[in-house]
Amino acid sequence: MTADLALIWPELILTIGGLITLMIGTFAGDRQVGLYQLASLLTLAAATAAVTALFGVNALVFSGTLAVDSFGGFAKLLIYAASFVAIIVAPRFFKGGMRAEYPTLILFAALGMGIMASARDLMTLYVGLELNSLAAYVLASFMRTDERSSEAGLKYFVLGALASGMLLYGISLLYGFSGTTDFAGIAKVMGGELNIGLIFGIVFVLAGLGFKISAVPFHMWTPDVYEGAPTPVTTFFASAPKVAAMALMTRVVIDAMGPATTAWQQIIIFLALASIILGAVGAIGQKNIKRLLAYSSINNVGFMLVGLAAGTQQGVESVLTYLLVYMVTTIGAFLVVLQLRDDKGNQVESIPALAGLSQRRPGLAAALAVFFFFSLAGIPPLFGFWPKYLVFEAAMNANLVPLAVAGIVASVIGAFYYIAIIKTMYFDDKSDTEFPAGGGAVAEDAMITASALWLSVIGYLFIPMLAVASAHAASVLF
Repeated sequence: MTADLALIWPELILTIGGLITLMIGTFAGDRQVGLYQLASLLTLAAATAAVTALFGVNALVFSGTLAVDSFGGFAKLLIYAASFVAIIVAPRFFKGGMRAEYPTLILFAALGMGIMASARDLMTLYVGLELNSLAAYVLASFMRTDERSSEAGLKYFVLGALASGMLLYGISLLYGFSGTTDFAGIAKVMGGELNIGLIFGIVFVLAGLGFKISAVPFHMWTPDVYEGAPTPVTTFFASAPKVAAMALMTRVVIDAMGPATTAWQQIIIFLALASIILGAVGAIGQKNIKRLLAYSSINNVGFMLVGLAAGTQQGVESVLTYLLVYMVTTIGAFLVVLQLRDDKGNQVESIPALAGLSQRRPGLAAALAVFFFFSLAGIPPLFGFWPKYLVFEAAMNANLVPLAVAGIVASVIGAFYYIAIIKTMYFDDKSDTEFPAGGGAVAEDAMITASALWLSVIGYLFIPMLAVASAHAASVLF
């Protein structure tokens, strides 16, 4: 037990830090919000240092229910980074309405997501997923006086409960027909002849996980929750949980369902194509920038699933690279959205209101152009093109040529609504909305600038380093 505890320092740090901030908040109330924010940031920094120190370790703890390996470590670094940003940007958005519970909920959500990324047993999978979900439901409805936020939290909770039931049913089927909840044991059973019970188990487990990554047809909650939740929370939802859920799905299909490739591959291919097409088509008519980013996230999840469908180490490497680039792009885009405020200080989410933004705030317009058109759309020569190239290359090498061709053709649809944003900002007549210069926090400006620069051609300089890290992480599963 002591040896096991020595290998889960990231989870212990988050647990202790979360409990400390929770207790301080209980007795001090909301008077010391800055203190809670600092404590939570230090907790995440310490957890990140612990993950970095353990990088390269490959061990199973607590009777094989959790894996301490480079794959989980890669995902945790991204999760903690996104959580860090979500805490930093919150006070300026909430102003006087910032509450002590916010950083605590982020810490416990990060703890759950870390368990998801390391789970090697169906029970720990479910515990991590629900720990993250319980915190996420509260975060979505964090602004109690805002009807949109309350509605977002309620929808997320109801649909999340439905997805949780589907996942539990799938878990019960896999356990019933394999006799174990351990991924290795399930894989051993799936190496033989598949019966109808195991097939149904695979379908229901992937359906439950499909909800967490907002893949079509389990995406219905995403636009409403992204629009209604507070923007810092939406920034968090669009980045960290996506990384955790995609890492979990990757580990499940490779570790637990690997021998049954023909069974799960068809499901992943359907989810990939449906997400790419509907995510692109659904975004075309959107007038709210947060809803558009929601459909963009659905679209990009489809591209990640193209790499996963390959079922090879190269495919997993492409998924990890895509997750990193997607996370930086999405966080950068939402940071720009946070700075879109009118002369009364109200946040502007309407896309038509951005007309003429290039003349009023040329820096913000240029950043949005980088994040939307060149990175999320995958337009070369910017770095957003590289992960798309990798997932399609992995699909081609796995003889999934029709999937790769369909994905490439469908990606052209997505470019349309990104171009529409550029047209609105640079070529349409000025809207009546004023965007006063300044007012942005130094930290936000620095993160936007750093993200935009990294997503430019500068990002290509990091390809060798990223290739080594993703290959090392992916090799753990093979």
